[in-house]
Amino acid sequence: MITHRALTLAAGTGFVVFWSCGFIGARWGTEYTNAFDLLAWRFLVAGAIAVVVLAIRRPRISRRDLVSQVWMAVLTQFVYLGLIFTGIDHGITAGVTALIGSLQPILIATVAGPLLGERVSPRQWLGLFIGLLGVGLVVADDLGAGHGSPLLFLIPVGGLLGLVAGTCLDRHRKPATNSLDALAVQSLVSAVLFTGLAATTHRLTVPEQPGFYGAVLWLVLLATGGGWGLYLVNLKLSGATRISSLLYLVPPTTMLFAFLLFHETIGALAVVGMLVCAAAVLLIRIGEQVRCGDGGTPVAEPDRGAGLACVHRGAARSEQPDRAATAARRRNSAHVLRDSRPAVRSACQPAADE
Repeated sequence: MITHRALTLAAGTGFVVFWSCGFIGARWGTEYTNAFDLLAWRFLVAGAIAVVVLAIRRPRISRRDLVSQVWMAVLTQFVYLGLIFTGIDHGITAGVTALIGSLQPILIATVAGPLLGERVSPRQWLGLFIGLLGVGLVVADDLGAGHGSPLLFLIPVGGLLGLVAGTCLDRHRKPATNSLDALAVQSLVSAVLFTGLAATTHRLTVPEQPGFYGAVLWLVLLATGGGWGLYLVNLKLSGATRISSLLYLVPPTTMLFAFLLFHETIGALAVVGMLVCAAAVLLIRIGEQVRCGDGGTPVAEPDRGAGLACVHRGAARSEQPDRAATAARRRNSAHVLRDSRPAVRSACQPAADE
């Protein structure tokens, strides 16, 4: 049986690999056409697959959840991908673009507490800033090699803000939509938006090079299906702060892929930055949070002596026995104890290390 820890590790690893594939696909596809044309074709194919998926599954999606998925598509795909691909189209390397996206953890952490109810511990803050240091080392190496102008960073930074807003929206509204259905709905919305944008700006073309369609398939299968699919899965498994910390591993992974596929060099300073990023993620992810089986908001750093805690969508339900409660339970009949405790355990199992 697959444990929660193993599932989280597999989902996190897959997310890093497939999310990195998105930047590589952008680098590949913009060799043949402009960013809007590439994204239009990407989501036309993804949207066609989404229609089939939704026709087969016929999910029941509430109006509230549908609105949430539409806004997620606008923020995390139309705004984020539109500006990220535009930055790459204007000469920013895939690794540096991925690096800008990896700044998301700092922004997420600053709003996770008041908006999402996800407490960021001092250890996690330390890991976030260590990761930021690692990111700085990687970008310093890239800029030292003369790749791009610092002013171009403003383009993908705008996309980063869209991704942050979308992540916070998802964790705040907590839609009950299945991850596959959510991805399908978002792909359909993005197909309409990007195709409309490319058509109205006269950038929608039919490229003749076979390599272009190879890039489109790469983006649809690996980036959309793998990257965005696992992004939604990880949001339910680990929460916004921890999935955002995985973005620190995307720049070095992207640079490795770019080195292997496009012969983009990796400097010694970038290698040091990769190692620092890896150490930061380990520091942030030590000790997984307690999470309910329904994907509810995690309870960070529970008190081992205070019992179990479980937060569900839309309502909080907790059991935190103190001395008085313990004494009261001792005075109760034995059958009450047998009936109540297993119910709590089955509703919310603690992580393996708890």
